[in-house]
Amino acid sequence: MSTYDYDLFVIGAGSGGVRASRMSAAYGARVAVVEERYLGGTCVNVGCIPKKLFVYAAEFRDHFEDAAGFGWSVGQRSVDWPTLVANKNVEIERLNGIYRNLLSNAGAEIIEGRARLVDPHTVAVDGHSYTAEYILVATGSWPYLPQIPGIEHAISSNEAFYLDRLPQRVIIVGGGYIAVEFATIFHGLGVEVTELYRGELFLRGFDTDVRSVLAEEMRKREVDLRFKADIARIDKHDGGLTATLGDGTRLDTDLIMYATGRLPNTHNIGLEAAGVEMNDIGAVTVDAYSRSTVPHIFAIGDCTDRLNLTPMAIAEGQAVAETLFHDRPTQPDHTNVATAVFSHPPIGTVGLTEDEARQRYPAIDVYTSSFRPLKHTLSGRAEKTFMKLVVDQASDRVLGCHMVGPEAGEIIQGFSVAVKCGATKAQFDATIGIHPTAAEEFVTMRTKRE
Repeated sequence: MSTYDYDLFVIGAGSGGVRASRMSAAYGARVAVVEERYLGGTCVNVGCIPKKLFVYAAEFRDHFEDAAGFGWSVGQRSVDWPTLVANKNVEIERLNGIYRNLLSNAGAEIIEGRARLVDPHTVAVDGHSYTAEYILVATGSWPYLPQIPGIEHAISSNEAFYLDRLPQRVIIVGGGYIAVEFATIFHGLGVEVTELYRGELFLRGFDTDVRSVLAEEMRKREVDLRFKADIARIDKHDGGLTATLGDGTRLDTDLIMYATGRLPNTHNIGLEAAGVEMNDIGAVTVDAYSRSTVPHIFAIGDCTDRLNLTPMAIAEGQAVAETLFHDRPTQPDHTNVATAVFSHPPIGTVGLTEDEARQRYPAIDVYTSSFRPLKHTLSGRAEKTFMKLVVDQASDRVLGCHMVGPEAGEIIQGFSVAVKCGATKAQFDATIGIHPTAAEEFVTMRTKRE
């Protein structure tokens, strides 16, 4: 009989923590999971799910505009922001209930409150102490806002989901996928958008061609992209906000949203006291099995700053459950993980960028295609779709598959199976495409880029 209250104590009921909790419980472990905010974590509450719902809402602008070319007459249209937010909130509350049921039905105990590690086997929650043989840290990440004068007048993406009203003008600060997505969301809802990024080109880490194509497409839509630009101070006045840039330029706006990165949410939860090693940004140091420097403490998801994606956190949580309670030591696989940016138009990508491939392989071939989607031959929209394959010359294996265009995420999800399985360019070429679709272009590209 164990001398501990639980076999596993999970701190954080986000997607990764919930998967680890319920699977460990299903394998017979005594599990407790503590959460101080909301079940489902960032993804369900202020991340992937509500963001995608807002993306859908913003897409209707294009649908209405494109309809005329197909013979449809669309009358007066407007966005009722309070209705969108209210309906989104109902769906999030429904998902919160589903997560609660998943945990309860698996036999995991849910504890509400803020947790703090006391030692490698003890967690305190609001004055109560619990012991566990293993502790799993799954606390996610939190938006980072730089400390500049007037920063208290700005918001992060967390608050953007609960605005009382839709602004007429917004400045988005940042160049990651969150900044890009919200820039196109607000633009699609009729807001005048300026996006500022301090670097040469946004979406660092994505393929350079993909980044350039998206910038071009966003500018076609009249999103004001300003690179090598940043805010030095923010002033509030009766007419709204004024952002003063580093070069002295002043921009008036109604709302300033920062999406300048997220930091591991590990502050003040007792990790140092328990002896857990963290890096300079607070990410928990873990091995291939997600074990920290303290043998009985594991960590998964964004708080480890490995590959900060919800499906990856779920896979890491599953691997911990398999390792600890199913007698099947499992290492999560962080290679060739597909991802998407739900911008307008969206990005889908899996595998290596061209630059990464050139650094790792002696010789590569690159195939690209840029074309006007069939739909826009009637809609009249000037938008182009872009596709790219990166191939190892020696093995003919497809190393990277990238796309900018409608349904990019859906299309790349399918091709990611091929890339994960090590498919060759010859096998892509031997695959008969579905006509007429955009996706068939990936199996018909024959000309190498010089």
